[in-house]
Amino acid sequence: MPASDRIVRLNTRRSRTSLSRSTIYRKIAEGTFSAQVRIFVNGAGWRAPEINRWIANPVAWRPEGERGDGR
Repeated sequence: MPASDRIVRLNTRRSRTSLSRSTIYRKIAEGTFSAQVRIFVNGAGWRAPEINRWIANPVAWRPEGERGDGR
């Protein structure tokens, strides 16, 4: 699986971002962190490239295609 298609689970995401579980879910609700992707019935994860974009610039992160200037 190419790195661009990789899905990371909660523990990997937690170690890479240093954010708690509750903080992540709050940020998802606020739209300031990538939403989970369902990978099977009882499991979900996050797309690795989205995590990498957030790590590179957490303050300015917005979902792909969404502009931060209200347009």
